[in-house]
Amino acid sequence: MHYLAESYLHNLDPTALQLTDSFGIKWYGLSYLTGFVVGWLILRWMSSTGRILLSATQVGDFITYSIVGVLVGGRLGYGLFYEPSLFWDFSAEFPFWGILAIQRGGMASHGGMIGCLLFMVLFARRSGIPWLHLLDVTAFVAPPGLFFGRMANFINGELWGVPLPAAQQADPPWWSIKYPEEIHSVPMEQVQGLQPLLENPDATDLHQQIVFEAVSGNQALIDSMVTLLPARYPSQFFQAASDGPILLSLLVIVWLVARKPGVVAGWFLIGYGMLREVTELFRERHVGALEVGEFRTAMVLSIGLILAGLLLVIWSSTRPTRRVGGLLRPAPMDEKGEVPPDREHFA
Repeated sequence: MHYLAESYLHNLDPTALQLTDSFGIKWYGLSYLTGFVVGWLILRWMSSTGRILLSATQVGDFITYSIVGVLVGGRLGYGLFYEPSLFWDFSAEFPFWGILAIQRGGMASHGGMIGCLLFMVLFARRSGIPWLHLLDVTAFVAPPGLFFGRMANFINGELWGVPLPAAQQADPPWWSIKYPEEIHSVPMEQVQGLQPLLENPDATDLHQQIVFEAVSGNQALIDSMVTLLPARYPSQFFQAASDGPILLSLLVIVWLVARKPGVVAGWFLIGYGMLREVTELFRERHVGALEVGEFRTAMVLSIGLILAGLLLVIWSSTRPTRRVGGLLRPAPMDEKGEVPPDREHFA
């Protein structure tokens, strides 16, 4: 761990375990796996205590559907919303098509939600469980996965925060982040001034050598480049906190008592959308396909989620259906402790 002034210098390796020269296990993949495992454990507990309509066997099947939906939707959504060129990016290297090259990174949380929704509807048709209840279940266990995903974003050194105000740059706070890769945007005459401090001053790519030695611990180089790199907000941590524990706390409060199917999911959309609107203000702008004036793609999509959530809460609350779930006192099931006899009323 290295520090520039009071800021943390990002030097984390996105690969958790390097198995061969060309293949390794990424932290990003492990974050998805951890999120799904935590979701599966929560659903197993809710199933065994009668808080959801899924049986223990159905929980495993439902998680499998969710995994496929999130991965497919997240990747396709990234291409659609942020980088459409992936759809016509072909090369001679495996996996040949840009949209399949997930090793380069690029997943959209909004796309993952849409994909999960589509596969959830498919599961509902096959299992006979009301799709609105499955929507509530999916929303309730989503925050842990969102949290781990944002933490992986930080480890990968992606989705940078915006620079701190100019007044804080001279003496940045301890929680701010500096990225050595930003040496590429520093004027060349200043970059050349760092060359004598390099262990390999004759490197072909001066910028890349500076980055390499800075993250490797060349303290003399670090001390000299300190004023050249801007300190940024740790936006990944902001969004990990908002999408994870804060959003989950909201859903726990909503589902303390039994709710009509769809209400919990509606509040998830409202909460996620509002929190995303706030945290996007601290994140570097990523030009996407749905920019509207000062509203970037993620903000436009989040406004849509908020509106959809409000409509879902209103519609679900007024439907003539039984209440389901309840963390403090689960709604009663039938005599077998399974799906209530009038479950068709939930469809």
